[in-house]
Amino acid sequence: MKILLVDDHAIVRAGLRRLLAVAADTDDILEAATGRQSLALAKAHRLDLIILDLNLPELGGIELIARLRQIGPAPILVLSMHAEPLYVTRALEAGAQGYVSKNAAPDELLTAIRRVAAGGRYVEQEIAQALATQPSAQPGSLAQLAPRELEILRHLAAGKSLGEIADALGLGYKTIANNCSLIKTKLGVTRTADLLRLALEAGVS
Repeated sequence: MKILLVDDHAIVRAGLRRLLAVAADTDDILEAATGRQSLALAKAHRLDLIILDLNLPELGGIELIARLRQIGPAPILVLSMHAEPLYVTRALEAGAQGYVSKNAAPDELLTAIRRVAAGGRYVEQEIAQALATQPSAQPGSLAQLAPRELEILRHLAAGKSLGEIADALGLGYKTIANNCSLIKTKLGVTRTADLLRLALEAGVS
């Protein structure tokens, strides 16, 4: 089984590599520290599984999942510090087959890896319970945002300009500006400062 690990922290990739080496049927493990690196590797190799973080430099995880889906059929398992239902829902909608937080026990992570690699779906038990009890999206809530809109909001919360976001996502400046206007409409605000406040209050980073 050929697996691609996508995480900007070398120590996380090293820990995953050790875990997979002793507990999973792997014959080749590739690593990427950025979303763009992972896209290049996904195009160059026939992968059996992709394990990725959502917080990545430049191209973030939600947008990355959608792009990886366009490249090939390799199933995607998200391993993230974010356990909030908003992130989980958006990752699954973008095309991920599984979601596990970095607080999960190694045994549960291995269960998720085997399930997703075999073509199934897996969501960490605690996260699945939170999703089951989550209220439906209300007007003005971040849950209304599409994956790309959430990704743009993440970049805004990180202090990036519209031009920098356009470069990171490989989109035109006008497209990003139009998306920001749509996000403001959905969230019921008129100023970018209010948009940033909502993002920070919701823990988008």
